Amino acid sequence: MMTDPIADMLTRIRNASKAKHEKVDIPSSKLKVEIAKILKEEGYVKNVKLVKDRRQGVIRVYLKYTDEELPVIQGLKRISRPGCRVYAGNDAIPKVLAGLGTAILSTPKGIQTGKQAKKDNVGGEVICHVW
Repeated sequence: MMTDPIADMLTRIRNASKAKHEKVDIPSSKLKVEIAKILKEEGYVKNVKLVKDRRQGVIRVYLKYTDEELPVIQGLKRISRPGCRVYAGNDAIPKVLAGLGTAILSTPKGIQTGKQAKKDNVGGEVICHVW
């Protein structure tokens, strides 16, 4: 049984991009779909599609590469884990690589980037960092 499905999602994306795969399939959940949408909005992946199957569904993430065949996602790090939750108030939302990366948070207004959470004046659980 899997104890941390978000870490599994991030690991699948990390491994697929290092192996230069075109796409990666991830078992679906509402939280994972929202994280994948943020990755697309922020320009880290090409596209995200929801594929129906007889079980929970699959999120198909199409990975993005530079002209030199390097993955756009250089790093993905899980911050808040089931055994050690990490929360940040509006004034303590972390900057990733001095603003070049993205922090993804679970806030009362839904899953948001760190910049959006600051703009909305909310804090929350720091899910992961992407750079």
